[in-house]
Amino acid sequence: MPESRTASVTFPGPASPALTLSPLRRGRADPCYHDAPDGAIWRTSLLASGAVTARITRAAVDTVGCEAWGPGAAEFTDALPALLGADDDVRGFDPQEPTIARAHRRVPHLRLGRTGRVLEALVPAILEQRVYGKDARRAWRQLVTKYGAPAPGPAPAHMRVPPSAEVWRRVPSWDFHLANVDPGRARTVIGCVQRADALERLVRRSCEAARTAMMSLPGVGVWTAAEVAQRAFGDADALSIGDYHLSTMVGWSLLGHPIDDDEMVVLLAPLSPHRQRAVRLLEASGLAVNPRFGPRAAIPNLAEL
Repeated sequence: MPESRTASVTFPGPASPALTLSPLRRGRADPCYHDAPDGAIWRTSLLASGAVTARITRAAVDTVGCEAWGPGAAEFTDALPALLGADDDVRGFDPQEPTIARAHRRVPHLRLGRTGRVLEALVPAILEQRVYGKDARRAWRQLVTKYGAPAPGPAPAHMRVPPSAEVWRRVPSWDFHLANVDPGRARTVIGCVQRADALERLVRRSCEAARTAMMSLPGVGVWTAAEVAQRAFGDADALSIGDYHLSTMVGWSLLGHPIDDDEMVVLLAPLSPHRQRAVRLLEASGLAVNPRFGPRAAIPNLAEL
C-alpha cells in the first residue's frame, strides 16, 4: 500500500464537508465518490502530480480531516482548503428575498468548494446534456469503471480514478454507444479532451472569463459551462440556465408556481454575483420545492437501436 499523507482544515464555524462536496457526486454508485456508512467521504482524482484517493471526515465540529494515498496525495492535501470552501467569499451576500434569507439562516455554514480540475467536471457535465440524470450517471459509471485506473490506497473496491485526457481520446465510438451516449455528446467529449491542457489553464482566469472560454468549444453551452464552473472554480454566480428542473424549482420555492429560464434570471438578478449560492442554499436547507407530476418516460436504450 502506498504511503499516506494527512491534513486538516479548521473553520471559524461548523464544518460541513458533506454539503460542500455533494455536488461532486455523480449518483450513488459514482466510481469516483463514495459516501461510507461511517460518515467518511471517499474521493478519487487525477491531478497534475498523479492519481489520488482521499478519505475525508469531519474530525470535530469545526474541523475536517483528510488522509490521501497515491502520487497525487501531496497536491491534493495542499489544495484541501480550497476543495472544502475555506476561501469561499460570501462578501456582499445579504439576501432580502424571504425564502432565501430563511435558507441562509438555516444553513449559514454552507461553503462552495472548488476542485481546480476542469476536465473532471466537464466530461460528466457533457454526458448529462439533454438526457435524464439516471441515464447520464449510468454512462459515467460504465465508462469510468472500464477506462479509469484502480484507485490507490485502501479505497472501496468499486472506486476508480477518472481517465486521463489521453485515455478519453482512445474510447471507441461503440463504447460510447453501449453506454447510451449519442454521437453528438461523444463528439463533444472527444473535442474537449483534445484541448485538455488549455482547459486546465482556465483556473488562472476569472470565473466569468473561464465560462466564456468554455462556451467557445463546440457542444459546450451556458448550462455545461456553469455546471463546470460551479465545481472546478467554486463559482458562486454560475447559474445553470437551461436546466430541465431548475427554473421550475426556483419558481415553486420562491413564488409558489413554475417559471421559465428568462423569468428565473430576472428573479435572481438582485442576488448576483451569488445566484448559484442562493440555489445551493435552497437545496441544502430543505426549502426547495419541486412538485412531481406523473411518472417519468422510459429512457431510450441506444444500444438496442
